[in-house]
Amino acid sequence: MGLTLCRWLCRDHTWRKKALSSLSCSPFHPLAVTPPFRLAILLDGPPACPTGPKSSWSPVHHSPNFCLSQDGTVAQRSPAEQSTDGVRGAEGAQGGLHVWEVHWDPAERGSHAVLGVSTQHCPLQASGYTALVGGDAESWGWELGFNQLWHGGVPCGHYPREGAEQGEQEREQRPLLAVPGRVLMVLDADAGTLGFVVDGCFLGVAVWTLPLGVQLFPAVSSVWGGSHISLRYLNGGPREPPSLTSLCRLSVRLSMGKDRETPSGLEGLLLNFPPGLKRLLRNSTC
Repeated sequence: MGLTLCRWLCRDHTWRKKALSSLSCSPFHPLAVTPPFRLAILLDGPPACPTGPKSSWSPVHHSPNFCLSQDGTVAQRSPAEQSTDGVRGAEGAQGGLHVWEVHWDPAERGSHAVLGVSTQHCPLQASGYTALVGGDAESWGWELGFNQLWHGGVPCGHYPREGAEQGEQEREQRPLLAVPGRVLMVLDADAGTLGFVVDGCFLGVAVWTLPLGVQLFPAVSSVWGGSHISLRYLNGGPREPPSLTSLCRLSVRLSMGKDRETPSGLEGLLLNFPPGLKRLLRNSTC
């Protein structure tokens, strides 16, 4: 199976060029980092069912200024002055590699819009306007407006990071990047790291010092009245090496470019493939 996949992959190199050019229009593309194979397979694999506690905000662990949709997937902040309010996921992770999708309209963020992870001990409300997620030792966050990482109540540098050859002053002068409404959060609970994917670009590790063996939850904090923040668990798995078949499948699908993301585009690319390869390369949905 692996040899057959490689033969189809090498037949048409234009697919790979299409895959690379499809990302070039994003301002995050120059800062993209090649994702580990395990993460790349999860990102390209069929998503998990969009129901259940992993795709829901906690009905208990949120500020009183947040209310949840009936299915728990959307948290809405009520207007409240001089208050920063947080909410965390209903279910976290203590091990394995996990990817959550967060939708947060940039027009509904305001200042101090923070996305990250927390333990069960993170406070969920504070007076004034502050980076609540990342505001203490129990949470780690990325403030989307200023591209700033937070932990322990102090800023920890800008993210995404650029080359090590740049000086701190040069990094400080970099224009702020407008983070779009859809952001993927990548938690490797075995390695103790947190990263993000924006516009299909993995931006590298943002946090290396997450505690091991501790339940960590997706979390957000907001100061904007009327903001709607949705959560979905996309994929995850234990810490184990990927199979040869999954690696070959990933290589072929990546070489197909953006066309593989729509059913009609994928079926057009698979037109001349053998039936067995078609079944392998299709992404089933829940």
